[in-house]
Amino acid sequence: MRHMAEPLLDRARRAGWRLRVNGDARAHYVICGRDALAYWVVRALLATELSAGRLRITLVVPERRRSDEPDGRDVEGVEVIRADRLDEVTFRRAGLAGADGLALLHQDDVGNMHAALCAQEVEPRLRLVVRMFNTNLANGVRQIFPDSAVLSDASMAAPAFVAAALGEVAPTHFRHGGRTLYVARRDDVRPGDVVCAVADTHDPQQVRVLPADEAEADVVLAEATGRPAGTELAARRLVRARRRRRPVAVLLRAVRSFATRKIGIAVIVLLTVIAVLGWLNGRAAHADNWADALYLTLVTTLSGQDPNPDKPLVEQIMQVVLNLAGLALIPLITAVVVDGIVNARLALHSGRIQPERSGHVVVVGLGNVGTRVMAQLNDFGVEVVAIDKHPEPRGAALARRLGVPLIVGDAALEETLQAASVGACQALVVVSTDDETNLQAALNGRALNDELQVVLRLFDGHFAERIQRAFGIGVSRSVSYLAAPSFAAALLDRAVIATIPVGRHALLVTEVSVAAGSSLDGRPLAAVGRAGSVRLLAHARAGQRVDWSPDRRLVIVAGDRLTVVARRAGLNALLREAAPPAPPAPADAPAPRQAEE
Repeated sequence: MRHMAEPLLDRARRAGWRLRVNGDARAHYVICGRDALAYWVVRALLATELSAGRLRITLVVPERRRSDEPDGRDVEGVEVIRADRLDEVTFRRAGLAGADGLALLHQDDVGNMHAALCAQEVEPRLRLVVRMFNTNLANGVRQIFPDSAVLSDASMAAPAFVAAALGEVAPTHFRHGGRTLYVARRDDVRPGDVVCAVADTHDPQQVRVLPADEAEADVVLAEATGRPAGTELAARRLVRARRRRRPVAVLLRAVRSFATRKIGIAVIVLLTVIAVLGWLNGRAAHADNWADALYLTLVTTLSGQDPNPDKPLVEQIMQVVLNLAGLALIPLITAVVVDGIVNARLALHSGRIQPERSGHVVVVGLGNVGTRVMAQLNDFGVEVVAIDKHPEPRGAALARRLGVPLIVGDAALEETLQAASVGACQALVVVSTDDETNLQAALNGRALNDELQVVLRLFDGHFAERIQRAFGIGVSRSVSYLAAPSFAAALLDRAVIATIPVGRHALLVTEVSVAAGSSLDGRPLAAVGRAGSVRLLAHARAGQRVDWSPDRRLVIVAGDRLTVVARRAGLNALLREAAPPAPPAPADAPAPRQAEE
């Protein structure tokens, strides 16, 4: 009998039901983290429609804060457990037994793996969401824990940084309902490929998402038709522009950087002496043309001529000097070659590059996000220079494999940025984990080039907005803010089809099922969309194909699936309208505070 009841219990959990345990009917989720991702996931959970149905969140954080960034322990309505080890004892203290889901959000892949195994000992049937960087290890987690979601915040956020560096919208693309859709500028796609308007970004300081007048939007969601667009087009334009940029100057810089300055001066002086003496020798030998004079000079300099005492004294002197110059020229050529090889090896080892680079993208910080950004830019064919204060950061091995120069130094120092030729680069992407260093590097980079495109990573979203207004830094992004909706949706066992970052906003593309007796049941499709909040993309009846151009007068019935693009607050409101009527909650249990978007 017990074995028959277990599948029913699992199906009830998938449908969002929660059995009463000691009078508590709240859905319970345990979140383990120590940085801003935990904070934003907690905020995203509290903003869902479940918070109105008495959602319970337990947050497990270290005893002491690791940095000044928020980690969720100060959010109202959240139970906080302080523990430095994620083991069976900690999970039992957090009430994991009988919980609906567990999110492991630490940046330690192996540590998260160990914590997942410990959690399985406490609660075998558990919805598990794990943050991981290593994709191979992630595949192993999925095999061990079938009911799990393994996500990488770095993979989610990196495309947004890449697109911002190239001055384009995020290269979001996804497949749904038999179509592949992507985000692009309206000018880069054909009018017939546009599915819906996404945002109006004409004024970077006042980006309007999902505007009421779709014709005003310059960022759209379009159907892919096999043609390159968006970020790929921007990357191709950048590569072509760099190839056309002063090829003669590039060649001269390459020759000049091959050897040290002293050896170069010696070679130039010696060649000048040989040229003058060669011209005089040709005049003395009565050479008929310049080709004969060059031949006599080269033969005399490199191999010498047979001695001839009958020659005039002037010719004998010039012959001796040219032979001596030839003896000096061969060692100098050898020194130039050896010096060039040594300089190349030193540059490869220490990350030193010549300050004459231009048109490249400088990436500061080769952690999880920076490594992904560097790799994606390299895949687009964009020249990249990396900076990190550690000699062997996480992405050092990949940088060497891709041939990306790595400068070891403090990006907050102007000389480090000058070594990377920030003054002549296309964009500066600052994605280290230190807000102070990131801001200082961004300001110094802007001082070197006031037209520089700066993409800045800041953990505090409100601080980022103030920085944009105060210093005119056009793009500042929070990795945790961009990734948190997907982690929260995975924890609730919902499928977020795609996340679209636009400026400081994050739009979600998801499919919502309409339940019987819900507020949407019996209303027209026109009731789904709300300007600035929710936009309907497609509609599908149970058992039927997706309709991408539905009649907005069509009446919604139970079982319909609505594909929408929405802000988080708008999506939460829509989910409440599409959900079945909630059972009455006990009057003695206080409802947790709902977080703002």
